[in-house]
Amino acid sequence: MLNRLRQLWQHLRESLWFVPLLMVIAALGSAYALVQFDQTSSATGARELPLLFGLDATGAGGMLTAIAGSMLTVAALTFSLLLAAIVQVSNQYSPRALRNFMRDQLNQIVMGYFVSVFTYCLVVQGTIRGAGTGYFVPTTAVLVGLLLALGGVGTLIFFIHHVAESLQTGTLVHQIMAETEEEIGRLFPFDFGQELEPECLDAAEAFATTATGWVAVPAPAAGYLQYLDAAGLLAWATRHRTVLRLECHIGDFVGTGQPLLSVRAGMERADPIEADWPTDLLQFMGLGRHRNPTQDVAFGVQQLVDIALKALSPAVNDTTTANMAIDYLGELLGQLARRDFPGVLRSDGHHLRVLVQVYSFADYVQLAFDLVRVSGANNPAVLRRLLRALALAASQVRDPTRLPVLHQQAELLLACAHLHLSTDYERLQVQALYNELRPVWM
Repeated sequence: MLNRLRQLWQHLRESLWFVPLLMVIAALGSAYALVQFDQTSSATGARELPLLFGLDATGAGGMLTAIAGSMLTVAALTFSLLLAAIVQVSNQYSPRALRNFMRDQLNQIVMGYFVSVFTYCLVVQGTIRGAGTGYFVPTTAVLVGLLLALGGVGTLIFFIHHVAESLQTGTLVHQIMAETEEEIGRLFPFDFGQELEPECLDAAEAFATTATGWVAVPAPAAGYLQYLDAAGLLAWATRHRTVLRLECHIGDFVGTGQPLLSVRAGMERADPIEADWPTDLLQFMGLGRHRNPTQDVAFGVQQLVDIALKALSPAVNDTTTANMAIDYLGELLGQLARRDFPGVLRSDGHHLRVLVQVYSFADYVQLAFDLVRVSGANNPAVLRRLLRALALAASQVRDPTRLPVLHQQAELLLACAHLHLSTDYERLQVQALYNELRPVWM
């Protein structure tokens, strides 16, 4: 149940309608409260400040009608601008980057603002009564409507600036990097129990590699593995004294009926596992229609790779954007190079409980560089920028055993230069930079 609520909340956060709906509801409540205030404080809504409260029923109704009409027009303009921005991001950068616009709270609040002001003015306008029907003008509510309309001018200007800023390459790739940095800070599965003690590793590895005794938990539907409730899975395995083996990484696509994980009796048990237990485990796993960065550092890296590949495509041919994405890839790999990676075997503090699928540092390096190197093989500027990104990552490596994979990537870049670049001038440029940076990853 908790996992379903978490998935629902994530879906609502990334929708364009949820925040505007809440703001419309708030506008309805505010309109009702202010009208009630005017009704209880004055039978006719008259006030002692004629400059602020001097409108009669006709003037107040006309002003609110004008405000409501203008707010609806501006709301339609706002939606049009946002849709145009979404199309541009999809065409110029990557469809995977659309979620950054969908979940941008400023975009949601701005759209909600104009729609809610429209709703507010309609409700208040409907309470105004002329002289023949029991004269009443909710002057405080009308004044608030006027102030909201004036605020809408500034909101529209701010929104145009925000959309223009969001469309800049630097802003987009920085947002992706910041989101991925957050997940690197709590690299999955560090919070998935504890690593086994060194003296228990040999026995646990022998137990984990045994092919018999495992019961598969099939996926009930197709989708991407978006989330694992680490605490729930560990508690379940501890309670039943079993061992869980994850069959895919976070972010992998799983087909209907394909195993999500497997279960078997723990090392301290001798009796066979009960076949109906695995059905309980699905509540701790979340499948969705697309990937998201939660627990999935590889998705953040993949988004930057997609932007670089799109920029290098013949239809776009934007080397500068590709180089910017490569710069941030180097920064993310540098952060990963400084991190300790969690072990595959996780325990409850006493016994082996979970075998997880974990990306290694080499996996992240290959994900970041392989496709970009192939796409930019005939572009000397891209090859040089990839070498600099490798050097940035190598300069932050703490474990020397990680340097060979970076050295291998540098060698592949040099081979690409000699194979695909058409002039000696371009090849010598790449060779000179390689010779300059070579001590960093050696």
